[in-house]
Amino acid sequence: MNEKIQKQYNIADEVAELLLLRHGNTPKAFVHTYGCQGNVADSERIKGMLTKMGYTMTEDKEEADLILYNTCAIREHAEDRVFGNVGAIKRLKQTNPNLIIALCGCMMQQEHIREKIYNSYPFVDIVFGTHNQYTVPEIFKSYLLKGKRFFADMTETNEIVEGMPALRDNSAKAWLPIMYGCDNFCSYCVVPYVRGRERSRASADIIAEFKEIVAEGYKDITLLGQNVNSYGKGLDEDINFSKLLRSLNELDGEFTIRFMTSHPKDCTKELIDTIAECEKLSKHIHLPVQSGNNRILKEMNRHYTREKYLELISYAKEKIEGLSLTSDIIVGFPGETYEEFCDTLSLVKEVGYTSLFTFIFSSRKGTKASLMEDPVSYDEKNKWFKELCDLQEDIASEHSAKMLGKAYRVLCEGKSKTLDGYFAGRTDGNVIIEFPCDNEDLIGKFCHVKVTEPLNWLVRGELIK
Repeated sequence: MNEKIQKQYNIADEVAELLLLRHGNTPKAFVHTYGCQGNVADSERIKGMLTKMGYTMTEDKEEADLILYNTCAIREHAEDRVFGNVGAIKRLKQTNPNLIIALCGCMMQQEHIREKIYNSYPFVDIVFGTHNQYTVPEIFKSYLLKGKRFFADMTETNEIVEGMPALRDNSAKAWLPIMYGCDNFCSYCVVPYVRGRERSRASADIIAEFKEIVAEGYKDITLLGQNVNSYGKGLDEDINFSKLLRSLNELDGEFTIRFMTSHPKDCTKELIDTIAECEKLSKHIHLPVQSGNNRILKEMNRHYTREKYLELISYAKEKIEGLSLTSDIIVGFPGETYEEFCDTLSLVKEVGYTSLFTFIFSSRKGTKASLMEDPVSYDEKNKWFKELCDLQEDIASEHSAKMLGKAYRVLCEGKSKTLDGYFAGRTDGNVIIEFPCDNEDLIGKFCHVKVTEPLNWLVRGELIK
């Protein structure tokens, strides 16, 4: 075991005794995650450490002895939700003085956010960031012994500390980070400032954890990174993302490999060929385009053109049978005109995405885009946004209609969130399928489902016995 993790394990035992004295019984932790899958993976590891410290997890804030929010800084709306929810739990602290309130994650890496928390939310006890998550036992020990608010050192580090335990949220799907940070500095994005520079995990460590995940019975494993296509840069080994994927594909077991997120500037024909040739790789590529206009792409600092992007898409469609494409798009980037936005609409039509993640531009303090002139009103941007969503809904409906009557191999992930008596899974192409079922033993297993009702963002079907 890593020496630093072993040290934290030893401290965790001390913290468990301190918490038992503080609460008089086994303490309960409520952990809520905002933002991306990377944050979800971080929370799973934080919860793993919390269990080492004697906590059990609860979904009820009212009974919790610890409330921890893992925050997201990618958009203003996400930050507003955090501040609103933190303010709402002040009453719980008033009724239970022993309640510990902790905030961590990307928002906490920003100095102006930490200052706001310190000055306006005095009932928040612990604050830490994205670079010191593995020291959770040490952080809690300091707080418990000193009895004073603890704001951790936010100094960026390039070190990757292997060996944190993970308490996973799902019994069927697992998240596996392969790298951290980002070197791209897109003009609208705060990630490099809160996550640090790119650093890849050694392939041996990734493969070892992947094997453990498969041995634990997980069938759907998603590799995570801000830009997985640049995996391997800086490592002292002959490795890149395509080679890593081929190594994982050769491992024994029944599983599907997914990954996100891919940056188009680093997406190669080698990677596309790898997806086409490896039977355990999902035939789904999430390739965020952000805009279909070359001037806007340059202002975004994306380092590719519309033409280069479409060339990759054309090659992928040619090579990968049953390919499913999804993307991210920002509407109303500073200075964008309606005519330039129409270039995005035409690209969406040409590509024919299965689904899109669409956002109205959100200014982030500290980024280059936050200093750009932004003359178009939010109301006008909202009209563009609706036009894009209406277009994508039509395209998605066409995709779903083509699935009618066809059977798909699906990993049953659990009960449907929309219909009682239904379970849900997703196809190899990442399309959600709901189907009636009352057999919970099916969760975490592959089955075959025939589509009987195509909708737009999902389809419904029936199990093939």
